[in-house]
Amino acid sequence: MSRSAQRQVATPDGLVVALRPLAAGAPWIAAWHDLGRRPLVDNLFYDPDYALPAAGAFGSGVQVALVGDRAPEEPGLRLVAVWPLRVKRWRWGLPLLLAMGWMHDFGIFGAPLLDGADAGRALDGLLFGLRSLIGPRLMLTHVPTSGPFADLLSDRLGRNRLRHARFWAHERAFLDLTGRDAGARAAYLGHLSSRKQRKLRQAWDRLNADGPVAFETIRDPAALSAAIDDYIALEGAGWKGARGTAIAGDAVQTRMMRAFVARLGARGAVRIDRLRRDGRTLAAVVSFTTRGRLWSLKISYDPAVARHSPGALAFHRLTQAILADSKLSTADSCAPPDYPLPETFWSERLALAHILVEAPGGDRLFPLAVRLEGWRAGANLRLKAWRDRLRDRLSSTAAARGPDPEA
Repeated sequence: MSRSAQRQVATPDGLVVALRPLAAGAPWIAAWHDLGRRPLVDNLFYDPDYALPAAGAFGSGVQVALVGDRAPEEPGLRLVAVWPLRVKRWRWGLPLLLAMGWMHDFGIFGAPLLDGADAGRALDGLLFGLRSLIGPRLMLTHVPTSGPFADLLSDRLGRNRLRHARFWAHERAFLDLTGRDAGARAAYLGHLSSRKQRKLRQAWDRLNADGPVAFETIRDPAALSAAIDDYIALEGAGWKGARGTAIAGDAVQTRMMRAFVARLGARGAVRIDRLRRDGRTLAAVVSFTTRGRLWSLKISYDPAVARHSPGALAFHRLTQAILADSKLSTADSCAPPDYPLPETFWSERLALAHILVEAPGGDRLFPLAVRLEGWRAGANLRLKAWRDRLRDRLSSTAAARGPDPEA
């Protein structure tokens, strides 16, 4: 029996569940693309044009769980589920196997791609197959806790009497225009206080004092290559460059970002919004789109004009552009919880969590896994709180020396 055949199993209703390495030349990539056009829930980070370039920087050990009507190597494959994952053998310091959804610094939404027309069967096949191929427990990472996927997961777990537990629950800024007519979209930013609106106008006037500033959106694939290089240079010249976390400081991430933009830009799924004066970029936001959703991935600004809040002004203009675009109904900030910039302009919140799930057939060690994950989460939260206090203390020290122009 071939090694590929050993990494797959048939479900009782005739689907084939397989594990394969994340590889650009695989014969099932076309079927993955096809599934990405009809998922229950969009996920930019699990789109092959995003996931494959990310593999060079963050894909060590990543496999892809594939659920389809035949083996992945057979012609005519139709996939109903795709979930990139890692097999964790020592997450809790014990030999307890765990299938854990792939996440990384540039990928922070983990809902599996499921066929929107057959999502229940797809999820059932994924849970059943991974039980046989890996083990009795799975960790879904950064998945929504409300909406279509959350409802489906709750239904399938309930039907099969499978236990689950949530960890790392948090929210991030989200823009939801679903069901709003043109008038309601135009009035969306009315939640900004008069004081905030006045400060934005004043900042815009000050930014224009040294010459007129234009807001522009780059979508043309022929122009995106230069625009992303411009963004990378802008970020590298700012505080991320000084801290050593800018894309420009990592050749692998630079190639990855260029590949994101090239692949998705060719599909019309990239936009770079920026403020410019005399050919110089003052602030820029890099975003991607999947069907009716925008994913705001990166933002940076020129530190020389930081006192005029160019990042906030660019994000304000981006929000206005989204509101005017009837093809967009939602936008994900992809930001950490309590990040003030997008939360200033977008009033909705996307609730997410990691969900530990018992696979069909039961898991006698599931209570132990829940307890261990709870201890791990608690320890990390305490470490984060300590880091936040340290950062606040350092910020207070810096504030005593002078005001932070972007605060």
